Amino acid sequence: MASIQYTEQSMNDHIVTAFSQELEQLFANILRMGGLVEAMTNDACEAIVIGDVENANRIRLRDTQVNQLDAENEKMITEIIALRQPLARDLRSVLSALKTSNELERIGDLAKNIAKRAKPVAKTNRPSLLKGISELNSAVIGQLSGVLDAYRNQDAEQAIRIWDQDDKIDKIYTAYCKDVLSEMKAHPDLISDGMHILFIAKNLERIGDLVTNIAEFIYFLVTGNYLTLTERLDID
Repeated sequence: MASIQYTEQSMNDHIVTAFSQELEQLFANILRMGGLVEAMTNDACEAIVIGDVENANRIRLRDTQVNQLDAENEKMITEIIALRQPLARDLRSVLSALKTSNELERIGDLAKNIAKRAKPVAKTNRPSLLKGISELNSAVIGQLSGVLDAYRNQDAEQAIRIWDQDDKIDKIYTAYCKDVLSEMKAHPDLISDGMHILFIAKNLERIGDLVTNIAEFIYFLVTGNYLTLTERLDID
């Protein structure tokens, strides 16, 4: 009888260990995806600003890695839910990973779309128009890097701070778009270049929105609650 009890305990320990390893692998995949899309976004914007079309083309190919990781994550999460039936924080961890993975995949798509604009924008006769891209990119990369740190450290307070930065990015985006539109109005020959630049800026602003979503998932993971406008008002 004691032998059977020991065997059952060993099996339970094995199941718990296997589950922990699966969660750790999922956690590592999310951070790897985050690192990939952060580099893609930053490199794509740098390629735009300096007119490096060849590097932009290479950046577009890196999106395949992001898509593969997202597919792997979805498969792992489906198996974890079906076989492990996680509860409480474990369930929140799995669901947050699923949502975060999907948002990171979308960020990769947006970075790829930014890189696509490198070739037409490289021919612009008003390179000064691109300066705002660097400022907007810097703000977005800071936000993205911060949310990855919050995910790595399971830090709800940092998630709130990142979430609150969305207003700052929106203001930079709005001001930059006004400047570009003014240039397009004053110089009709810049309309084509300006349209590409506005699309780039919109993609960066959208990445900021997706990062904000990830911050919400982290907060939910850690606290079990949802972020609301109250938290933003409390910070202000």
